[in-house]
Amino acid sequence: MIQRAIISGGGTGGHIFPAVSIAEALKRRYPDIELLFIGAEGRMEMQRVPQAGFPIRGLKIRGLDRRRIWRNIGVIRDFLRALVTARDIIRDFQPQIVIGVGGYASAPTLKAAQSLGIPTLIQEQNSYAGVTNKFLARRATRICVAYPDMERFFPKDKIILTGNPIRPMIEHLTATREEALAYFSLPPETQRVVLVVGGSLGARTINEAIGSRLKEWEASGVALIWQTGEAFEPQAQQLCQGRDFPHWVSAFIQRMDLAYTLADVVVSRAGASAISELCQLGKPTILVPSPNVAEDHQTKNALALSLRGAAILVPDQEAQRDLTPRALELVADEPARRSLSEEILKLALPAAADRIVDEIERLVP
Repeated sequence: MIQRAIISGGGTGGHIFPAVSIAEALKRRYPDIELLFIGAEGRMEMQRVPQAGFPIRGLKIRGLDRRRIWRNIGVIRDFLRALVTARDIIRDFQPQIVIGVGGYASAPTLKAAQSLGIPTLIQEQNSYAGVTNKFLARRATRICVAYPDMERFFPKDKIILTGNPIRPMIEHLTATREEALAYFSLPPETQRVVLVVGGSLGARTINEAIGSRLKEWEASGVALIWQTGEAFEPQAQQLCQGRDFPHWVSAFIQRMDLAYTLADVVVSRAGASAISELCQLGKPTILVPSPNVAEDHQTKNALALSLRGAAILVPDQEAQRDLTPRALELVADEPARRSLSEEILKLALPAAADRIVDEIERLVP
């Protein structure tokens, strides 16, 4: 019987969405469970987790500075202080298990739990393990992964292939096309739709690659649903003014289930959570990996799909030239879309959150 658990990590939607999905799966199985999140002060999880209905405590912590090594003296000092704070929180809350999803806060939290003899479970979303999870792996009790062949990063006897948890509203799409068209104010006669998303914070390269080629979108007649992130939204709205083609532009899409319902093609960064959703839904996809992430793991994620014929990879530096023509070419090519859909579906690992809860149950006496 699981009565109390801590979930730690965050920084981006790619860490937060799986964390919340695990929490919701635990709540479904154990309605009276007490759950506590531990995040990093000032990061996205401090807003998104309470919005999802869960309490969260913040640690003052930041990541390593790989360019200015001398600044890491302060980073190490913050880590040691966060370790003490995390240990105090854990002693007070008395969880039966601590779950880490990656991100700054999970390092001191899981390290503190390990020092106190509490079972820890790591959930690694990417095909190339992050620094934090590699740091924690030796003393972790179980490591849940989304890709095969992860023993190059983790002890083989601790690894379980579960897949990445995805948001329940996306795992089980129930919306109709008519409902989705109305939500995005697109004409009922809309035939083809491309969904462009740049991750939870937007993506400058993708936005500029779309925004600079709007004449081609207008000439094609293809409908565009464009999630820009907050920084680029005013410019995107201005660029679309007076354009005579069906489009919807916003900083953030609240109803991603409706966006996916309409999408014939998805253009996306290659974050692990996004890829897991696209695999589950079997969406023909163009991936533009962000080059600004640790260990270039988005490129490795994208290669894991593109080498299997399950997605098209457009490198970030080539997006300005190639992204719009590739997207418009793909949305018009039904056999190519069907092939991509069939291949990406083969990589889906459904019900990942429930699989992870199964592993948690095995670890809690």
